[in-house]
Amino acid sequence: MHFQRSPWFKSAIYTLQKLLLFLLALLLYFNGLRETLRSESRTFELTIEDTIITLVKDQKFHTFAFNGQVPGPLIHVKYGDDLTIKVTNLTTLPHTIHWHGILQTGTWQMDGVPNTTQPEIKPGDTFTYHFKALPAGTYWYHCHVNVNEHVSMRGMWGPLIVDPPKPNQLEKKVTKDFILMLSSWPSHWARKPGYGGIPGDVEDYFTINAKSYPETQPIRVKKGDFIRFRIFATSDTVHSLHIHGHVFLIGCKDGHFLPNPIEADTVLISPGERYDLFMYADNPGRWMVHDHVDVHTTNGGNPMGGIMTIIEYDEVEKTDSWYEWKDKKFIPDFFYEESMKKPYGLFINPAFKGEPAPQ
Repeated sequence: MHFQRSPWFKSAIYTLQKLLLFLLALLLYFNGLRETLRSESRTFELTIEDTIITLVKDQKFHTFAFNGQVPGPLIHVKYGDDLTIKVTNLTTLPHTIHWHGILQTGTWQMDGVPNTTQPEIKPGDTFTYHFKALPAGTYWYHCHVNVNEHVSMRGMWGPLIVDPPKPNQLEKKVTKDFILMLSSWPSHWARKPGYGGIPGDVEDYFTINAKSYPETQPIRVKKGDFIRFRIFATSDTVHSLHIHGHVFLIGCKDGHFLPNPIEADTVLISPGERYDLFMYADNPGRWMVHDHVDVHTTNGGNPMGGIMTIIEYDEVEKTDSWYEWKDKKFIPDFFYEESMKKPYGLFINPAFKGEPAPQ
C-alpha cells in the first residue's frame, strides 16, 4: 500500500535538515573557536650569517647559517599558533625563507618565493613573516633563493615542528623524539660561497645534522621506549636509511599520517621529503643506523664515514676498547631530543654553532 506524504510532513523533514546543518555548523564553529583560544602568538628572530662549520675532522664548509648554526634553530609550536618571525640577512647575498609544508591559507605573501610572493631579503635588510602554524606535522624551513646552492650546500635549513591539538594514537605512545636531517655536500665548493649547485656537482660528504661519522652522536634509548624518528632529506640527494636490529612503522609522510602505517627496516627518502618513523626499543644492544647508498657512508671517498651512527641502549656497557665514542663528550641534544621536551619556542643549539666567516 502506498502512502503519500503530506506537505506538512515534507516541511517538517526540510526544517529538521536545516536545523541539523545549523547545529553542525555551530559545532564546527565552536570547535574552531576553542582551538583558536588555545593557540598563542609567538614571536621569534632569525639571522642569516656567513658561518664556517666543520662536517668532520678538517673538512670545513662556508654556510649561510640561521643564527650561526646548521641545522638552524628548532622551531617547535602548536597547531593554530600565530607566528611572527623576523628575519635579518647579515650575509652578502639575497635570501628568503620558505616554510615547507605550511598551508599559508590567506597568507600567500608569507610563502617565501623570491620576487613572486615577496621581494628578496637583500644584504642588511629585514623581512617579517606572519602566518598561522597549520597544519600539524613535521615540517622544515629553508632558503628559496638559488636553492641548488643555498639549501643543498650552504646549510640553509632547520626543523619546524607543529604539534596537533589531539595526538594520534601512535604519538600518544612516544617517549623519545629524535630529529635527523640528512644532507650531502660537494667539497669542491666548500670555500666558494655564491658558487656551486650546477649540473655535474659531485657530493663527497654526507651528514646527519651537519656532521659526518665519526662526528655524529649515538642515539641513546632504554628498553621499552617508544621512539619517533623525524627524518628529513634536505639536499638534492636520495637517501636510503636503514636501522639494524629493529622493525619500525612508517607513520607519516611529509607531515601527514598514513591511513595504514607500513612496517619496514629501511626507508627511501627523496629531496625535500620527511618521514616520521615509530619504533619500539625492544632489542637491547648496539645497532647501526646508516644510509644504504654505499657512497653516503664515506668521507671524501674514504670509508667509514658519512651518514652513520648507532642506536645504543642504556643497558649496554660503553667500555669496549674499540668503542668509537668512548672518549668523546656525549651531546644529549644532538638530535634535538632535549629541546623537544621543553615548552614551545625557538631553540638555539650550541652543538651546531659554527664560527663567523672571515670578511
